[in-house]
Amino acid sequence: MLLFHTPRKKWLAKVTQDKKLHTHLGIIDISSTIGMEYGSAVRTTEGKLVFLIEPTIHDFIMKSERRTQIVYPKDLGFIAARTGLQNGSKVLEIGTGSAALATFMASIVKPDGHIYTFDVNPDFMEIARRNLEKAGMDKYVTLHQHDPHQGVDIREADVAIVDLGDPWTVVDQVHDALKGSGAFVAICPTMNQIEKTATELKRAGYADIECIELLIRNMEAREGMTRPSMRMIGHTTYLVFARKVQKQQKEVVEEDEDEEAE
Repeated sequence: MLLFHTPRKKWLAKVTQDKKLHTHLGIIDISSTIGMEYGSAVRTTEGKLVFLIEPTIHDFIMKSERRTQIVYPKDLGFIAARTGLQNGSKVLEIGTGSAALATFMASIVKPDGHIYTFDVNPDFMEIARRNLEKAGMDKYVTLHQHDPHQGVDIREADVAIVDLGDPWTVVDQVHDALKGSGAFVAICPTMNQIEKTATELKRAGYADIECIELLIRNMEAREGMTRPSMRMIGHTTYLVFARKVQKQQKEVVEEDEDEEAE
């Protein structure tokens, strides 16, 4: 359950008997909410109003346990639209991290699709497992502790997402894993990474290569004084998109690049 006071003061909690949540707004008696409908309100011991909200996948992601940077919702939505992610999609993920992205994708591809995610760090995998279980998405995700540079045993994937510091080093492995015209996505915090990745994608048998950055700005909506917020979520990552195609000879690739330059 999501206990909501304000957009910046909210807590995700599991409802059990005799459970109390201690906050700077006072103590919330969580056990007293058993049987109450979503949308109901309770008060803390300090008299502060808290609403009982049914959590969305956004809430699970933003409140997830993490040791690494997560992919933010502003990027998640565009990834889903750009790749055509849907129920039944088979997805390869390289770089599990805290499983924020896997959690989001699983919520879309379920119940008929599946996420196959790879990471070499056992600590990250354990955190990922807990986050997936908390969001109820664990049965739609298979965790592999394995170095993807050595290859992956996934084939005919609809979508492959790479969240590594060097995504250009696995484009061949991903090409083998994707179905024809399957979607490739790389999460790249820096411009150097997108440059190297885009260059390697052109060599490795990909087309429709696009590199983008998404920004989001909140609005302070108050009667007679609405204005943009002084805070905004600026740069979080760059996204590199591509589609798997038949590998061409180097001469053909160079010819296409010359045409684009004109």
